[in-house]
Amino acid sequence: MKDDKPCVEARDPQQRSAKPCTVRNIVQIPLDGFEKPASFISFHDVSDNREHLAIGLGDWQNVEIPLVRLHSECLTGDVFASQKCDCGPQLDEAMQRIYQHGGLLLYLRQEGRGIGLYNKLDAYQLQAEGQNTYEANNHLGFGEDLRDYTAAAQMLKALKTEQLYLLSNNTDKQRQLEENGITVLERRNTSVHCNIHNKPYLSAKADVAGHDIIL
Repeated sequence: MKDDKPCVEARDPQQRSAKPCTVRNIVQIPLDGFEKPASFISFHDVSDNREHLAIGLGDWQNVEIPLVRLHSECLTGDVFASQKCDCGPQLDEAMQRIYQHGGLLLYLRQEGRGIGLYNKLDAYQLQAEGQNTYEANNHLGFGEDLRDYTAAAQMLKALKTEQLYLLSNNTDKQRQLEENGITVLERRNTSVHCNIHNKPYLSAKADVAGHDIIL
């Protein structure tokens, strides 16, 4: 395995920007399978300077309590339908459920739980050799999960969304949002999208990281 790794920012509250972010632009984009166009929202001054997006679905501007999902970018799962994870099916399910209820999908540029695409592929190789997804990250010199949801909280506040229903099996997302001043009125689980290729991955998420998953 190669030792050269791109710089990856660790979660460090002392390095977070206290400056609130603001909406940069809102663009209406029609999406296949949805009658009403989605609102793609970009931002200025997010804490980690990455190009995160909020996507407004359904009647997101008028619903009293929106349904929100924080979805970390997964090129292999979201775009190429990899069966090594559950990211693609979770994204599809979330968009449908949020559209029906009205709310926001925050698409966060945190590939591989924050280690980046190349390192995630290296971690896949280690998983094929018997390590679980968290052991593989540790073997590469990273923490088990480097994702920081400060930017997500900033984005929600910029959209005047400080109370929400959270669509997630990951209790850490709820904890971090609440630490950043967002009120999670209820956490609603996504379905468990299990196949023969991702079952060890899902088991590790439940056993190691405490995700609310029953296989």
